[in-house]
Amino acid sequence: MAGTSGQAAAFELFGIRIFGSSEPAEADVIGDPQSYEVTFDAGPAEGRVLNAVRGASRLWSDRDEPASGSAGLIGRAKSDYARMVAALYTEGHYGGSVSILVDGREAADLPVDSTLPDPAVVTITVDIGPQFSFGQATIGNQAPPATERGDEVALPSEEGLASGEIARSGAVIRGERLAIEAWRQQGFAKAEIADRTVTANHNSQTVDVSIIVDPSQRAAYGQTRVEGAQRMDAEYIRYMTDLPEGQEYDPDDIERARQRLARLDVFQALTVREADEIARNGLLPMTVNVQERPLRRLGVGGTYSTVDGLGVETFWLHRNLFGKAERLRLDARVGGIGDTLDVQEFDYSLGATFTRPGVFTPDTNFVASLLGKREVLDVYTETSVAARMGFTHIFSDYLSGEIFAEAKYADFEDDLGERSFTTFGLPAKLTYDTRDNSADATEGYFLEVTAEPFYEFEFGNIAGRATAEARAYYGIDADDRFVLAGKLKIGSIVGADLFELPPDKLFLSGGGGSTRGYAYRGIGVVNASGEVTGGRSLIEASGEIRTKVTDSIGLVGFADVGYVGAESFPDFSEDLKVGVGIGLRYQTGLGPIRLDAAIPLDPGPDDPDFALYVGIGQAF
Repeated sequence: MAGTSGQAAAFELFGIRIFGSSEPAEADVIGDPQSYEVTFDAGPAEGRVLNAVRGASRLWSDRDEPASGSAGLIGRAKSDYARMVAALYTEGHYGGSVSILVDGREAADLPVDSTLPDPAVVTITVDIGPQFSFGQATIGNQAPPATERGDEVALPSEEGLASGEIARSGAVIRGERLAIEAWRQQGFAKAEIADRTVTANHNSQTVDVSIIVDPSQRAAYGQTRVEGAQRMDAEYIRYMTDLPEGQEYDPDDIERARQRLARLDVFQALTVREADEIARNGLLPMTVNVQERPLRRLGVGGTYSTVDGLGVETFWLHRNLFGKAERLRLDARVGGIGDTLDVQEFDYSLGATFTRPGVFTPDTNFVASLLGKREVLDVYTETSVAARMGFTHIFSDYLSGEIFAEAKYADFEDDLGERSFTTFGLPAKLTYDTRDNSADATEGYFLEVTAEPFYEFEFGNIAGRATAEARAYYGIDADDRFVLAGKLKIGSIVGADLFELPPDKLFLSGGGGSTRGYAYRGIGVVNASGEVTGGRSLIEASGEIRTKVTDSIGLVGFADVGYVGAESFPDFSEDLKVGVGIGLRYQTGLGPIRLDAAIPLDPGPDDPDFALYVGIGQAF
């Protein structure tokens, strides 16, 4: 049986090349297809150890694909020695061995031009050997404890590099990175590993590790240079990076600068790079390299459900009007295309939005918009125009907010006749979002609170509208193939009677974004004549069980609950509406394509027997 030494053309331990060339061992030869049959024997190995060595073997993973001639098969086999030995080291097994027989001969001894039968018989035998643990694991010149919460970094001992832990090679690599990062978070930009000693003791089956860190000197930001800017103002790009000369270096600042520039949506490629060396004065120059996108963009999209009908929308975008990433976006939409082709029954909207990033602070945007729309619902028809202007601000990676001034004029047709309302309000929103993926979350939380005090001129009412929404996600297994997702939303309107409020300010539920299975915005307060109107209180809740059948296909079971009440606080005088259903998901690069089928358990006269919804991204 071939030992772990001498069988690989090249080998790395703890990220360090011990011997051999950096080139892959498999010959890059195009020849006649060489098929083979492979058996894999790892003795008592199981679980993650077995998965590690099998996953490292190209002979095993590519067993259904012929090699490129006999040279290709032999090259594939020779490369497998190092790959599988390295896989054993990742699981703390340092005394194992690997044997690969091709046509009964050890692959390491076969000349590349050997002649093999077709199919060749390949036998892989792995003796995993004992599992080692860390004996001594020391890090010299470790960074002192951080004085600021944002500079805290996990200790290497917390990530597996500690006496008595399984001596996985990855723990050493992670430990080194954490030791360096701890210094970098405290301003030492060029911290590095000065010395490393790793000794395997086969008698005691332990691995001793000694690492010494050289923090170098503390650094502050030097001049920021901009490269590649064409239409963008280079001085504005420097401003948006927010890396003031003389401020202490922090790698988190650099990542925030990169994200801030990416949000401008002007660059198709960008890097924020620090200089290789710190200057004598302690300043570290920075370089921002950008490649700009085309100025204009045109897009189209659509949605469909059996309840809400077909919606088609388009937009035109100018990314950089005056050289500081000012955006002008024009949107148009036609919706409600379904059972009828009567254009009077369609929904229409036409709007324009201007955004000026980086006002007051690099994380503050000025936004102004004008929107005209006609919306035809079962409960009312709205024709309106609204103008708003205000500011959005990003407080941190997870917290953002916005506040606007909004004026709106709207004509409504409902069971009370034709009415007009003019309102002026100050809508504000605060959002806390820790989801790992906004389109397909498997962990994290989403919390959002909105508040809108407004004055209505028709009746002279001062009123307030507020909502709070919480979402949570939990992956049951390590691979997140089973995910539990939940949502709760509540709302209230105070300060005015129900029939003295604009219908669009009132709460309604139902449809793909709330209570599936019911007519779009068809859940509300039932008045004396049996008609549905909006209410002054809202409760919505949803629960989903999401399962991945394959890497690209998933199934979802869900239940939604909706309630709308006439009073400002729920008194449950109206019925709770419950919808249940199942969904199919197909994973794409933009997020999962969603197909949901829902049944209302307590349908009203205008609700369907069942509803289908199609969209991109999870329902919430």
